[in-house]
Amino acid sequence: MLFNENESLSEIWQAVVHELHRGALDPKHPFRFANLGTIGKYGPEVRTVVIRSIGKNFEFHCFTDYRSEKVADLTASPIGTLHFYHSQKRVQIRIKAEVEIHHQDAVAKHFWKKVPNEAQNAYTSTLAPGTPISDPESGFDWAEKTDDQFFTVLKFIPQSIEALQLNGLRHLRILFSKKESWEGQWLVP
Repeated sequence: MLFNENESLSEIWQAVVHELHRGALDPKHPFRFANLGTIGKYGPEVRTVVIRSIGKNFEFHCFTDYRSEKVADLTASPIGTLHFYHSQKRVQIRIKAEVEIHHQDAVAKHFWKKVPNEAQNAYTSTLAPGTPISDPESGFDWAEKTDDQFFTVLKFIPQSIEALQLNGLRHLRILFSKKESWEGQWLVP
């Protein structure tokens, strides 16, 4: 378990923050990956993203190709939900966030320098993500010169964070909302 009913709201907040930070730092941690929910052209869309870092102001960073559907979704409606699940601790965390798209700017250039050379290929495909192809090998056609033309950083600025601790018939649910500072409120599970 990540938290229990005997802990204060402050203690639970610290536990949630700590676990989310661990996910960004440890590639084997379950919170390294999150499901990202967006509002798509035809309704809700969900996909998995990798949490690359958490900034000093508790903003989350993910990388993508500028030509991806998620960028189009977030351009049209710059809000998203990150959903995390830790099966061993039996806890679910949902973060509702405002989203900034950083492409060809100082933020993107800062992170591009940290992407290992071979991994940069993920953002240099000659074809846009989602393009129909007749042969899987066509999906591995990368530009000869690696550059950051399509590299994009999605910055998630949390507005609320909800944690659900599963525990038999005694589930616990808490909502933290961003006001002057983060304020917690118990919810019926």
